Amino acid sequence: MPHTYTQIWFHIVFGTKNREPLIASEWRGRLHSYIGGAMRGLGGIALEVGGVADHVHLLVNLKAGHRIDYVLRDLKANSTGWVHKEGISSGFAWQSGYGAFTVSESQLDRVRQYIATQEEHHRKKTFEEEFRAMLTAHRIEFDERYLWT
Repeated sequence: MPHTYTQIWFHIVFGTKNREPLIASEWRGRLHSYIGGAMRGLGGIALEVGGVADHVHLLVNLKAGHRIDYVLRDLKANSTGWVHKEGISSGFAWQSGYGAFTVSESQLDRVRQYIATQEEHHRKKTFEEEFRAMLTAHRIEFDERYLWT
């Protein structure tokens, strides 16, 4: 076969350093827009970006040749740099880890809606509760000692 064809969607979640509420509502939308543009610059497609004060969710399409760890390393560095350059928050930083979960085409609308309604969702559930539930739903084993470092 002369060409490679893929359709790889990821629901990606990562938090601020120490899960501090560093993403103020006044500039959150601008950060989400920047992240979407930065993802395009890295060769991906961000279908949805959302979140609250201590974390973000992305629904992204990556090509087969992308290494998700490299993409997220660069995305985090670029967005942190943008926050600092804009003078929004000099102490802003992301946590080192992330969660990345594959999404089937049939579930894109559901995941997109979930990301778009993060503020409502987090009135009932903390980031920690949400993330543990996602890991469990995807049958990913984890050690509590390393979950939040």
